[in-house]
Amino acid sequence: MANVPKSVQGLIEAFERLPGIGPKTAQRLTYYLLHAPKEESKALAEAAINMKEKTVICTTCFNIGEEDPCLICSDSGREQSVIAIVEDPLDVLALEKANYKGLYHVLHGVISPLENIGPDELHIRELLPRLKSGKVSEIILATNPTMEGEATAMYIQRLIGSLGVKTTRIARGLPVGGDLEYADESTLSRALEGRKEY
Repeated sequence: MANVPKSVQGLIEAFERLPGIGPKTAQRLTYYLLHAPKEESKALAEAAINMKEKTVICTTCFNIGEEDPCLICSDSGREQSVIAIVEDPLDVLALEKANYKGLYHVLHGVISPLENIGPDELHIRELLPRLKSGKVSEIILATNPTMEGEATAMYIQRLIGSLGVKTTRIARGLPVGGDLEYADESTLSRALEGRKEY
């Protein structure tokens, strides 16, 4: 950008590298911080550094925590016999909001041949010792209903199928508050397949 100080341009470019932040939003955030009190900018920078220094990946479920095992894995009050397999730590937050009380296994992605991501790049194999322990009676495949999410769920189901653990898939269909006329054929078809007695 012409006539923009290098330090300002540097922060704009740093924000642009974040997912979901386009050029305009990056500029808005940068100019907001430029005019905000210095303490606010310092607090943001310190929070980011603090997060990087204090978080670890749980070696049991691969969720993010501040200790290993994480608070969820070490909580004896949770349902120890059910594990939800999710794509990333944000999915854990979503299921926690829905009052899910079991354990998790975070893959950190999905199988995506177009992006050269295969099963070996994900935390799939690390699930097997947890299942062979005999403590798990159900696996919930909670990957997103995308082509990659479905492929990942099918791969996991084939991998663990012979272990005798009940495998379920989260229901798919219409969101609450959604209109039938705006739903695509695939969503409507899944909603019909997954219908329950009323």
